[in-house]
Parts: sequence; structure tokens; C-alpha cells
Amino acid sequence: MHLSRLAKCLPTVASCGSGDPLIRRLVYDSRQAGPDSAFVALPGIHVDGHDFIAPAIAAGARAVFCEAIPDEPDPRAVYIQVADSRHAMSTLAARLYADPSREIPVIGVTGTDGKSTTTWLIDQILTQQDLESGFISTVLIKRDIRPEKNSFRQSTPEAPEIQGFLREMIDNGKEVAVVEATSHGLSERTSRLRDVQFHVAVLTNINHEHLEFHGSFEQYRSDKANLFRALDRCAKRIGDSDWPIFGVVNANDPNAYYFRNATRQEVLSYGVDNPEADLIATDLESTAEETRCVVHWNREAREVTIPFPGRFNVDNVLAAILAAAHLLDRNPLDLFDVLGRIKPLPGRMQIISREHPFLPIVDYAHTPGAFETVLPMMKDFTRNRLILVFGSAGERDLEKRPMQGSIAARHAQVVILTDEDPRGEDSWTILEEIARGCDQEDPAIRSEGRLILEPDRRTAIRRALDMAEPGDTLLFLGKGHESSIIYADRVEPWDEAAVVREELEKTLAKSLTP
Repeated sequence: MHLSRLAKCLPTVASCGSGDPLIRRLVYDSRQAGPDSAFVALPGIHVDGHDFIAPAIAAGARAVFCEAIPDEPDPRAVYIQVADSRHAMSTLAARLYADPSREIPVIGVTGTDGKSTTTWLIDQILTQQDLESGFISTVLIKRDIRPEKNSFRQSTPEAPEIQGFLREMIDNGKEVAVVEATSHGLSERTSRLRDVQFHVAVLTNINHEHLEFHGSFEQYRSDKANLFRALDRCAKRIGDSDWPIFGVVNANDPNAYYFRNATRQEVLSYGVDNPEADLIATDLESTAEETRCVVHWNREAREVTIPFPGRFNVDNVLAAILAAAHLLDRNPLDLFDVLGRIKPLPGRMQIISREHPFLPIVDYAHTPGAFETVLPMMKDFTRNRLILVFGSAGERDLEKRPMQGSIAARHAQVVILTDEDPRGEDSWTILEEIARGCDQEDPAIRSEGRLILEPDRRTAIRRALDMAEPGDTLLFLGKGHESSIIYADRVEPWDEAAVVREELEKTLAKSLTP
């Protein structure tokens, strides 16, 4: 697409330079620039993209979108000044890829916890109904037949990637797309999802997270609710659609009303033991591997087996079933039969081995809300001790650290604190802030040796395995599927499940050594 046609969709402040270059790519990293690209200069927290305009042009970019044109423009490029670079990039990306979300229904899934699992479940349920679907999640991205690992350290990538992935899905024959919609991605400050037309908005739950970015819980909640506000824009822009436009909320979440009121479209609800919900689960009986319950829809009820443990997984399944069923105009109860054919999501309650007298599990739980959900359940299933290994991300929500520590000390017999992603913060400072919550909850935990601070994550995992006894459950939390640990001066490759397996083998070899 030529620049003149691409930029036609934008309100501009000023421009300079001549020519009408052909644009095939939008880039915001000067290292990715080339002769077929336009560079978008994004202001940032740590770096300002305007400082990289010259390197982008040197790499071949012939168009630049920016909030301030340099004092000495390079004659090789055309400069277009916009009021907000991120808003502009979202609009440009949608136009460059011919507005893919106008061609297929897009299901957005938001919430503090459970987004990736619910996204994964919706995709598999739709696939089992012979509907070709693709998805974008924190863990995986599915553009064609097989999902691939999400290599971005953003759950919701930037607008050019989002729009490009949606276009690829359509080109590969996908009929529906499912997008994990994070609060960062939904925020007007990033505008990553600003020009995606959503037919369906799903809320899993909402609690304390990412306040370092949003500033307050109220703003965090409002940014999440942008997904539901987007339903009205979709209804207006797409007009008569063959697909319904609706929302799905967790009726048990105290903020469900807020999301209902964010849209004029139909909103359905689900909930455990909540007679006010549309899709209801009652009589839950959980083991470490599955949950049996009775599911109610209108005046029907059926006994079902959900192949995942715990109430939080029941919530995820209810959300996914309800969204898929209403999109397909099906009775939700008829879709529970497909659950037996669904595969678990990597890094989510992933049992690493059943060949030991103790049970090692890797999970992504990293928020106070997730801890409150997962830890009591695992404590109930554990015959001996619950041993936790976790940390908290650097340069992220500081308030949650002692909250995590308090919840951990309340439910676990042993707590080992370690690095998650320290980034530019000191590892020991982060661990002591978590430990403060442990000390407040259980004043004897440190003196009795049940609280251990070990920044090196592999060593922390090894220490947990070395102390494991028959009947123990070992939970390695916070990294899940993630492929790296971020430090101030480096990014270390990481695979939590693989590391636990490696250390298990070493522990076994040590025990067999005479």
C-alpha cells in the first residue's frame, strides 16, 4: 500500500518530505526497519522512539510517523506528524492489513487470572465443533494448524503484530479468532487492541494486578472494561452481522455489574453455586486431576466431569463453554462432551512427574487472587507438606508482594522465595518484600527454617526437590510457560518444566548413589 493511501485514514498535524513510497510493514523497532517499512516513533518509559528515527531511516525506512518532526529532517524520508503515535499505529495497522477483524468474529478474553486457559479452551471447543479457529494468548499463538510458542514478552503484542496475525488467520482459512485481551493491551495508553472489532467479550475475574501501570484499581478495571465497550463499536461499525455480539461475565465476581454496564449489548453470566447466573455449576467434587459437578442451563441439568482440578478451572470451563455455545447458537450443555478430548495448556497446573512419592507441579499463578484460588485447593489435596517456590516480578506491582507472602505462609508449610523477573530491581529487595508478608502471617516461619530466600531459581528448585518427602506437593509458581528470566543486564533462557525435570533426575541419581 502506498503511503498516501495508508495515511489517508489518519488525522495529521503536519508533514514534510516528498514521495509516495510503497509500505508493506509497520515497525516500531529501528532494528526491524527496511526499504518496505514505515517507522512509528513511540514514546516509552525507558526509551523514546523519536531517538531512533535516524537509525530507522539509515536501515531503509522511507516513511516516519512521529509526534514531533526532527529539527533537521532527513530528505530520504517522508515525515508525518500525529497527535498520538500509538493511536496512529493502531489505525495504520488495521488499514495496512485491510481490517481483518471485520471479516471474522473475534472473541476477546480479559480478566486478572484464567485468560490464557479460557482462550485455549474456547479454541479447542470451537475446533471440536468443526469451526476453524485461531488464537493469540500469553502462552501460544495459532495462526495456522499448529499453535506456536508466543515469543513476545507481551501477552498482547503491539497493534501491527495483532492485525498481522489476524490477517494470517484469515488467509489460512480461520473462521473465528480468539484474543487474550490484557489490561495493557486494552488501555488507550498502548492502543494495541484499539482497532480490533470484537464480537464477544469474556470476563474471567478481576483483582489486584498491574497497578504500577494503571495507577489505581479503578483505572485497571476501566481499562479491562474497554473490551466490553468495544462491543458497541463493533455493533455500529459492522452493522448486520451473521454472528451475535455479546458479553460473558463471571456472576460471582464483585465487579461483574461494572462490565455489564459498560455495553448496551446482551451480557450472559456464569457462576459456581450462583442461582442468578445463566450457566451454573453446583455440587463440585474435586480430586487432584478432575472435578465432577452438576451444570444447569435454563431448566436442564447434567452431571459432567471437567478434566481439570479446582473451582477456578470450573469457572474457566463455564466461561469458554458459554461463549462458544452462544456464538454457535447451541445449548451449552451439549458442548461439555468435548471436554474429554481437550488437551491441558502447558505451564498451567502441569504435573511434571508421577513417578516420585511427591508431586511436582508447575503453574503460572502469580497474583494474590490466583494464590487465594490455587493454594487452598492444593493444600486440601496434599497428604503431607505443601512446598512453594515463587517470586514476584521486578518493576511491577509492588503492593502485591507482601500479599503473596501472606497467602503463601497461610497455606504452605515451606516457602522458598526466588527470582521471577527482577529486571532493574535488586533481587534481595524483592524477596524481602515478599518475606515481610510471610513473617506477618506466620512469625515463626523464618526462625523454624520454613522460609528460604534463594535468588537463583534453579538452586531454589533444587532445594525444594532435595527436601521433598513422601506425600508432599511441590508447587513451582509464577513462570509457567515463560521462556526467559529478565535481569537488568541480561535475559536468561528458561523453561520451568524442563528445569524441574532436570533437577528431578539429578535428585534421583543422587539418591541411587551408594
